[in-house]
Amino acid sequence: MSLIPNLFGNRRSSSCDPFSIDIWAPFQGFPFSGPLSNAHSAAAGEVSSFAGASIDWKETPEAHVFKADLPGLKKGEVKVEVEEGGVLQISGERSREQEEKNEKWHRVERSSGKFLRRFRLPEGSKVEEIKAAMENGVLTVTVPKEETKKPQVRAIDISG
Repeated sequence: MSLIPNLFGNRRSSSCDPFSIDIWAPFQGFPFSGPLSNAHSAAAGEVSSFAGASIDWKETPEAHVFKADLPGLKKGEVKVEVEEGGVLQISGERSREQEEKNEKWHRVERSSGKFLRRFRLPEGSKVEEIKAAMENGVLTVTVPKEETKKPQVRAIDISG
């Protein structure tokens, strides 16, 4: 196990994915807090390390399906929007638990703050029919695809 933080996290890089429009958070996953993390938060446009919310994107014959792990969030704390030009945006905020008078935190590892993920939807996406559902901390966004007409194949009799 390495004691040096991985600059790119443990998830697959989306740098080669033309559809991903992630906000780059260079200090995501670094084990520090305090003034540096506050500076990072301000530098990232108030998007915290939670910006790396894990999202899977799969394509089926009928739709594009996005699944986001958002443990502890309620559906009212998450926004799903489609921007002009076919950009799917998933955002929200996880509030930090406040320390009470007689309490003392010994460790804070759960991330908090705002998050924002954006994906450019491919041509043929039916943005007006997008559906989103939240269950057990997993957001599922389904973007139906336009039906592609299969070319008709007609058998031709061979004479001779």
